[in-house]
Amino acid sequence: MSVDLSVAERYHRVLERVAEAALRAGRRPEEITVVAVSKGVDDARIREAVAAGVHILGENRVQEAQKKQERLSDLPVSWHLVGHLQTNKVKYAVKSFDLIHSLDSSRLAREIQRRAAEQGREVGVLVQVNVSGEPSKFGVSEAGLRPLLEEVATLPLVRVQGLMTIAPLVEDMEEARPCFRRLYELAARVREWCIPGVEMRELSMGMTQDFPVAIEEGATMIRVGTAIFGPRE
Repeated sequence: MSVDLSVAERYHRVLERVAEAALRAGRRPEEITVVAVSKGVDDARIREAVAAGVHILGENRVQEAQKKQERLSDLPVSWHLVGHLQTNKVKYAVKSFDLIHSLDSSRLAREIQRRAAEQGREVGVLVQVNVSGEPSKFGVSEAGLRPLLEEVATLPLVRVQGLMTIAPLVEDMEEARPCFRRLYELAARVREWCIPGVEMRELSMGMTQDFPVAIEEGATMIRVGTAIFGPRE
């Protein structure tokens, strides 16, 4: 994608690719939500993206997001946490984000419940699954998914809305397909478990390098940064 394109042009190209991938899979483009990952992106480019139609911003770090939210409080957007969440940042994350994509342990879930109770609000979460099994990646293992979901189901203010995964970084996006297919299969299995209060509405998977394949395999949310905002400084 040319570096000369504006943020708005980049965003509309992403939407075109989303539509193409959805149609290839027999899906409707409006089934897929684009989370524009604004980590390391300046305010001017964020404002341009929102003016072009972006309505969800994804941030990796709680502190960076808080500062942006103060400066950009006039923007009509939702904020999602798409990066790893440390327990000592939960207090701020619960206050700052509409959806947390990276719940990966019962300890973190209990801390979200505690902070949510203090603030008198429910918190929407996605459970991050380390489908690839890479030691460098966060996420619960496949074997640990059911016990984690059953524990989270006992926490009244933590609402599981689906699953998230990060595929291996590969040159050919086709190599990421088995990872996305596996998350889709896991979501289907979770539905069969019928755990009270656990929903599987969302599958957050796919980034700049592989989102078309993720959409073909059932993603409902894609997390796209570089393809919208250009290379980070």
